[in-house]
Amino acid sequence: MARVVSTAFVLVLIAATAGAFALTQHAKLERSPIYAPHIDPVFSPNGKVKPVANIAFRVRPHERVDVWMQDSKGRRVATLLSNRDVRPNGRVELVWDSITPSGVAVPDGVYRPVVKLLRSHRTIVLPSDIRLDTRPPVIAVRRPQYPIISPDGDGRSDTFRVPYRIDEPAHAILLLRGKQILFTRTQKQAGTLVFAGRGKNGKPLAPGRYVLAAAAQDVAGNRSRGFPFAIVQVRYVSLARPRVVVRPGGKFAIRVSTDHPTVSWYFHGRSGVQRRGTLHFRAPKKPGVYRLYVRVGSHAAKAAVVVA
Repeated sequence: MARVVSTAFVLVLIAATAGAFALTQHAKLERSPIYAPHIDPVFSPNGKVKPVANIAFRVRPHERVDVWMQDSKGRRVATLLSNRDVRPNGRVELVWDSITPSGVAVPDGVYRPVVKLLRSHRTIVLPSDIRLDTRPPVIAVRRPQYPIISPDGDGRSDTFRVPYRIDEPAHAILLLRGKQILFTRTQKQAGTLVFAGRGKNGKPLAPGRYVLAAAAQDVAGNRSRGFPFAIVQVRYVSLARPRVVVRPGGKFAIRVSTDHPTVSWYFHGRSGVQRRGTLHFRAPKKPGVYRLYVRVGSHAAKAAVVVA
């Protein structure tokens, strides 16, 4: 009799195990009522790139749904949808702007959308995090700097290069007199900004002094304010003095600033080529105002020579 009871107990145990296994496999094969989610991972109402978080998903059965946002502690912070009828395989598209029903923005942090199926009495927390980030990145560049460049394409002092670091992954931005002229393609936290002496239109700048500023923009669209870090002098060839006063027939000298090893000059019917540095001349014997031209490639500088 004991053997019969033991055998029956074993058979019952096997049957129970098989039933549990079948239930488990059925649960694994059962399709989720929510599918095809598309959720923005990060956004910032302060930026122009991603000012809101887009939330979309499909509901497999015919349902009525509620949708709300919850914070990392499971607390409801905003209701996005209430008692909406959704047809089979219907798509739900929502937008969250981080504003609570009281009109106050929630703090930066990680949030998740929650879907409640009213007919089947199921609540599903979508597994995709949404990060609210309103803090702009901080870019660090050595300052102040006063470089001189000559962007004439001869390979000498054509560009000004400055290393930078950002406190989070973000695009580095270079501004010329407040206007953006460079936006890095990658979001590396360290790199080098390169100023090639060209404006927003890509054309070489005229000789003069230009203020450069740096800024950064993160993946959420937060953009920092540009801060000036350099005054760049663009010069191709320049003379130390725009006006020289000399007696008739007297000697005078004028210094030339350029990165080219030689310069060509023209003065009162005479011309020549000399090494850069200080040029020496003799004034005409007749009083008057004469023009001295110094040229490097397609660029020239001039000075008035007053003989008196």
